[in-house]
Amino acid sequence: MSSYSRVIHHATSVLCGHKGSMDLAQLHRKVSQRFDINEEDFWYIVQKCPRFSVVRNGQKAESWEAGYIIVAKTSIRLCKNYAKQECFGCQDLHLCKYYVYGNCRYGKGRKECRFSHSIQSEHNYPLLRECTLHELHEEDLFLLLLQNDPSLLPEVCSHYNKGSGLFGACTFKEGCTKVHICQHFVQDDCMFGTKCKRLHCVDEFSRRMLEERGLSADIIQDLPYLYQNVYRLNFQGQERGTVDMEKSEICLHFIRRNCRFQEQCKRVHFNLPYKWEVYEGDGWRDLRGMEEIERAYCDPKNSHSPGSKPVDFLSMTRANDLVRRLSTASSVTKPVHYILTTEWIWYYKGDHENWIEYGKPDDKQRVTSVTSRDLEEAFLTDNTAEVTVIKGNRQYFVSFQDMYQRNPKHNTKRRVRRRPRFVPISEVETKVAQ
Repeated sequence: MSSYSRVIHHATSVLCGHKGSMDLAQLHRKVSQRFDINEEDFWYIVQKCPRFSVVRNGQKAESWEAGYIIVAKTSIRLCKNYAKQECFGCQDLHLCKYYVYGNCRYGKGRKECRFSHSIQSEHNYPLLRECTLHELHEEDLFLLLLQNDPSLLPEVCSHYNKGSGLFGACTFKEGCTKVHICQHFVQDDCMFGTKCKRLHCVDEFSRRMLEERGLSADIIQDLPYLYQNVYRLNFQGQERGTVDMEKSEICLHFIRRNCRFQEQCKRVHFNLPYKWEVYEGDGWRDLRGMEEIERAYCDPKNSHSPGSKPVDFLSMTRANDLVRRLSTASSVTKPVHYILTTEWIWYYKGDHENWIEYGKPDDKQRVTSVTSRDLEEAFLTDNTAEVTVIKGNRQYFVSFQDMYQRNPKHNTKRRVRRRPRFVPISEVETKVAQ
């Protein structure tokens, strides 16, 4: 089978060329024109790859494939401080916002824009490469940014969607700086269709406001579809975890040799609390040297496992093959007397390329207000949330979607990693024997 990375790149390009989202069946047909990939493999890719969000289609579908919409997703953003010339190195793109909008007046005239118009710049290219977006065409990348970066598009006016009359309950009327469009249309559940009294397109008042903000005519025309995708990503992205009915959790009772369900068990039967597998075209196969891979993975500084064919822990691939790690239930979901649950530990990157566990002192003896366990509980409740963290006299936000810790005052970021505590095979055997 062709390289998964090429399939993911092409699927992303196809989605961006179709206003950022498509039915699963339609996307699979398009991708299959270039790559020989069956339905099962493609379904697995769109579920597991963070580039895509799988959303249930609210309308009645003729087939299971038509029951899902795939939305293009990314965690990369435009730097908010770049336009103020206050940023000198961050993990966000340094680009002219109006160039992304397709309407920078300096780029079209003799006077050169003082902000970058290059995605290939010394700052931008490494960031795009790290996110495997460096091969995307500019227009595709910009659409991806528009529907994922909340700072780029104005909000839909909630007051317009209340009350009656031409402007609903909006007191600003034609002077409103938010877009007047039907909220139910954006949420894809408007029961009135073409008979709706609310707008399903951009009217002249909103168009004038958007043009003043620098958005091009093409983006304004596609704005209703972009808003639908923004809604899908923000409010329906959690469907992603519910559509995968495949076994992914290791049975705690089987490890202790007392699972009464046997072959009918809904969980994976394995003798360790972790299991590393590689997909080789016709099914999942156990990886050799599982304990050494696990040992490397548990150390947050590692992005690869040892050996001649290393596992890339960031993309969860080995060469061009997908890799997955199965594990027992998180320790925070079970009573303390349960053995061999998975203890997940949350780390942030320190000032000296070191990784510091949340709730533990850093090199200046400062401790975060939340512990690793606090973050794990919050993550299992909502894996798209942001958690406020205090350290010393500074406030930070930990984003589960981006896996970054952000300082809102200076807009700087630190990487965040969630890794399990290492459990050697000898420890498993000792605990089972007790």
